[in-house]
Amino acid sequence: MTVYCIRVVLAACLAAAVPLALQAQQFPPPLDQPSQPAQPPAPKPAKKKKQARPPQTEQAPVVNLPVDPDGQPPPAEAAPAGHARSAAPAHTVACAGAFAKNSSHLKLAQAYGPLNLTFAEVDGPQNSKLMASVLYPKDPKRHLEVLWNNEAARSDTSLVVINGQSTWTGPKGLRLGLPIAALEKLNGKPFQLAGFDQDNAGAALDWQGGALEKVPGGCKVSVRMTPDPKATEDARTAAAGKVLMSSDAVVRAVQPKIAEILIGY
Repeated sequence: MTVYCIRVVLAACLAAAVPLALQAQQFPPPLDQPSQPAQPPAPKPAKKKKQARPPQTEQAPVVNLPVDPDGQPPPAEAAPAGHARSAAPAHTVACAGAFAKNSSHLKLAQAYGPLNLTFAEVDGPQNSKLMASVLYPKDPKRHLEVLWNNEAARSDTSLVVINGQSTWTGPKGLRLGLPIAALEKLNGKPFQLAGFDQDNAGAALDWQGGALEKVPGGCKVSVRMTPDPKATEDARTAAAGKVLMSSDAVVRAVQPKIAEILIGY
């Protein structure tokens, strides 16, 4: 009986041990250190972007100031912020500003610079000499004469004279060298002038109510014309008389042009 009981107990123990052995074969014992999961590769450092260089401001070119024919270069003037430097006064005579009735030698100097102005003798009618303020006396292209009613004070404009080789222009676009046909067009109609045998030869006497009769500013304009150098002696002789019309055939035959412009008060 005892032997039988022992065999039953051993058989039960073997039956319980078989599953445990199978389990041990299927699940091996863990390693000493558990394996760690694979780490992803470290990202490459990003390339540094090159910083854009600030745009270089273009420097203005160096410009040498022109030297005035009367000696010194004009003084530099500081331009107001946000505004371009003001241009030099235009070489146009208008019956206002520096050439107004109430102008003076001082106002001319303020407008055009004292180095560009002098007070000197100039040629007058019939070989006479007169005192006048002369702008740009050493530059024939910019030469301009201003005569005063008050000569001692050099004030109260009497007459502005454009002559010689001057490139100044007068009211309504008058300029030296303008042909008589173009002058008629500016006036809008024919006008009277002195014959070329008179003391005031070729001077405009009456604009006949044309556009040059009245000029803004209250001044009067006149011109003196001279025949073309190529005009024949016979044509010059025919263009004689105290008063002629600009449209007369004898006047047109000598093809006169403006030789002097007078703006007076």
